[in-house]
Parts: sequence; C-alpha cells; structure tokens
Amino acid sequence: MPSAFTKDELLNAPVRHIDIKQLNIVPLIDQMSDTAFQARNLARAATILDLMQQDKECAVILTLAGSLISAGLKQVIIDMIDNNMVDAIVSTGANIVDQDFFEALGFHHYKGTQFIDDAILRELHIDRIYDTFIDEDDLRVCDDTTAIIANAMQPGTYSSREFIVEMAKYIEANNLDKNSIVYKAYEKGVPIFCPAFSDCSAGFGLVHHQWHNPEQHVAIDSVKDFRELTRIKIENDKTGIFMIGGGVPKNFTQDIVVAAEVLGHDDVSMHTYAVQITVADERDGALSGSTLKEASSWGKVDTVHEQMVFAEATIALPLIASYAYHKRSWEGRQPKNFNAMLDRQQITA
Repeated sequence: MPSAFTKDELLNAPVRHIDIKQLNIVPLIDQMSDTAFQARNLARAATILDLMQQDKECAVILTLAGSLISAGLKQVIIDMIDNNMVDAIVSTGANIVDQDFFEALGFHHYKGTQFIDDAILRELHIDRIYDTFIDEDDLRVCDDTTAIIANAMQPGTYSSREFIVEMAKYIEANNLDKNSIVYKAYEKGVPIFCPAFSDCSAGFGLVHHQWHNPEQHVAIDSVKDFRELTRIKIENDKTGIFMIGGGVPKNFTQDIVVAAEVLGHDDVSMHTYAVQITVADERDGALSGSTLKEASSWGKVDTVHEQMVFAEATIALPLIASYAYHKRSWEGRQPKNFNAMLDRQQITA
C-alpha cells in the first residue's frame, strides 16, 4: 500500500540551533540557586562551569553523548569553542560525523514526530531519532564522504583526532559550511576524540575504504586516542570536565587521571571541576548514571567542585552554557591549542 505521506512533506521543517548569545539567562539561574531539586543542582553546575572559565590554568574538556547536534545544540557548542570556553572534546562518533559533519555537507535534520508508523519512514528512506527525521539518502553521502577522505590519506594508523582534522580540511578545501563543530575546533586547535569512532558514519566509510584497500589502508587506533588525551592531562595538570550524557566519552575522559598515574605521573591531580548532565539512574550500577562522588573513589574526580544534574540535555545544556557565556569569565582566556602540542609530540615521537 502506498504511503499517505511523501518524503518532501515529512522533511520540510529543519531543526534550528539554539543561540545562547541572544538571551542573558544569568538572573534566572541565580534565582534557581535559591530553589530546590534539579533547579538548584543546575544552578550550582552553572557556577562550576563558570569557575572553570575563571581558572585560566584549567583545561576544560567537554564530553558529548546522546543525540545532541540533531536536537538543535550545535550552535551552543560552537559558541563555547569560539569563545575559548572549551579546550578539548570527547564525543560519540554520531554527534561529530553523522550530525555535525553531516550538516557541514549541506544536509539538515528535520522536525518530525514519534507518532508515526516507522514502516512508512523505512519505505521513504527516512531515519528517526525520537521526534527528529533524517534523510537516509543524505546520510549515505556522509558515509561515502568519510571513505573519500580516508582514500586521500596516506595509509597508516591514526587517532580519531587526526582523522577529524582531515574532515575539517575537507570542509575547507570544498568550501563547505564552516559553521561546524569539526571546523571551528580545527580553527581553534581544539582536539576532538571519538574513542568509538567506528560506531557512526565514519565506521561505514572506513569499512568501505579498508575492504577495497586490504593491504594499504587507514586505521583508527583508539589506544592512540587514549594516549593523546592522557598527554593533555600530563601537560596541563589542572582540568575540568563538562559531561553531557555518559557512555564511552564520560569514562574515557575520567580515566585519563589513572592513565597518567600508570605512566609514572604519580603527582597528577584528579579532575578539579566536574559537571555531568544525565537522565540515567545511578542505582543499576551502570556507567552513565554513576555519580561524580563515585568517580572520586577511583581517584578520578575531586569532590570540592562537582555537580550532577539529573535533567535532559536539550533543556539543561543551553541553560548552563548560557550562564557561563553571559558571566563572561572566559574573556581573556587564551586558546590552549592542544592540537599543535599533540602534533609536535607526534613528530618527535
């Protein structure tokens, strides 16, 4: 039976990204600090993110899990990068490749609905993330583009950071949309790590690349990712982490404290500042909901300036980031350009 909808009818309202610069949210958050429950937690989290900006010695690591860019949060992250509020990013591959790079290629995510027959969407080549739609045919172009990038690189083993830099160079060389997390991070020297890089469009592209180049090909080394991020901790001891969701990015980033100790840097500090936004529950013992106080028992996070916010990211991230932006403690904060440092280490290694 033919669908009652056409593809054009369902893909007609692009998701618009929130612009935290347009509204000063500071007075609202300050009032929330005198309330209760997650409102008070959110307000304290916002002040801790602001403390990270005040502390010019602190390297701020942003972690991204969940479907964030497709949900309208790209500009929030770009504004943080542009204003030197973030020094390194650890993310799922989906946020960086399937969503941010995907939009840099000129494609969009669309407002949709969860109240639809998914068989209809499958028939029309439309993928669904809750109430958001993606054109599957466009996504295949993104898959293919990562293969094109890999085919143009010298065969060898790379960190995901190094591959993402090549993605940024592809954006530049092909005059694509530079209002992109991938590109803005490249401009600022902010490294982006995707420890599970194959779990996204890049995975499809790299599988295609390796399948057709079995002897000489590009490979991604997740241990190199770990080593490079640990190098950042060793070179810049004081760190703060702003974690959106949990999963691999959360644990990977917390673990660099222990990794530095394993490498003989026994005097390395725990993460001085830590904020996590999550909807996961701590009671099942799983990673995404485990508290920052629990992480302290592993020697990963100090407990003086830490705050859990049990809230959904599309609500909490713009509020917390906007507070820190409009407090303007980031003014005078210089780019740390960890990409350049890591590239120098690569040359001398």
